[in-house]
Amino acid sequence: MAETINRKGKGVRRSAAAQSRAQAARKAKARTSGAVGGALALLPFTEEQLHKFFLAMILGGAVALAWFVASLAGVPALAQAQVAAVASDAGFEVRRVQVTGADRMNELKVYERVLAERERPMPLVDLEAIRADLLALSWVEDARVSRQLPDKLVVDVVERTPRAALVKPGRLVLIDGTGHELEPISAANAKGMLKVSGPGAARQVAALDALLDAAPALKNRVAEAEWVGNRRWNLTFRTGQVLALPHGADASAGALVQFARLDGVNRLLGGKVAAFDMRAPDRIYMRIPGRAQQSLGTEGAR
Repeated sequence: MAETINRKGKGVRRSAAAQSRAQAARKAKARTSGAVGGALALLPFTEEQLHKFFLAMILGGAVALAWFVASLAGVPALAQAQVAAVASDAGFEVRRVQVTGADRMNELKVYERVLAERERPMPLVDLEAIRADLLALSWVEDARVSRQLPDKLVVDVVERTPRAALVKPGRLVLIDGTGHELEPISAANAKGMLKVSGPGAARQVAALDALLDAAPALKNRVAEAEWVGNRRWNLTFRTGQVLALPHGADASAGALVQFARLDGVNRLLGGKVAAFDMRAPDRIYMRIPGRAQQSLGTEGAR
């Protein structure tokens, strides 16, 4: 007689075990998801920003891999083109330009240099070439250019600081402390600024500042400075009075300090004397309109 074996009990046990394992897996997944979600909630980023970040990492890795493989094949130009195409398709191309630091100069001149890069794939943007182009602008002392992925170029300009108006035949030119010419300036806009004149005067602006720093009480009262004979200065004060200084940095600084002391005691500026000549080491010659030139020993003037 045939014997029938019932395996139903064992099948039930297997099913129950499988369900138990599935339930345990769901609980573990829920705990893991909760932990990950809690960790993500602590980060100062939105979920959308994290997606963008990871997308950028993936695309960057793809670009690097494409470049590496093509370089191994000995075709760097083709690799560069391929990388540029991949980056452009992914949105990594110049669409925006941000300029900072252009306060006095015409900001449009900076944009003219940089906007030529619009819609260029980011890997093809030559940052050093852009910087060199910006340094050719008269107002730009330094510039920094950087990429801000995925689509922005950031330009930070360091401007030159205007120091004086250089008097040229028939016009005025704004210059900085090194004598570098910035741009033409009208007489109205130059009102109140120090004016320098004379052949080679622009190259002496730094020396002039050092001279005026020797007598701070007089520095802001000087309206014009004339570089005479490529060797010395004539200073014109805001009162219209002129002071002729000797040549030589030490001699001229000493004379100016001495004049400041005399002015503090005798109120020379604003008086009747139209011109002071301190080129002689021990005397001051003074010219009063309508009178003969007078001289006074510097020791006696004290």
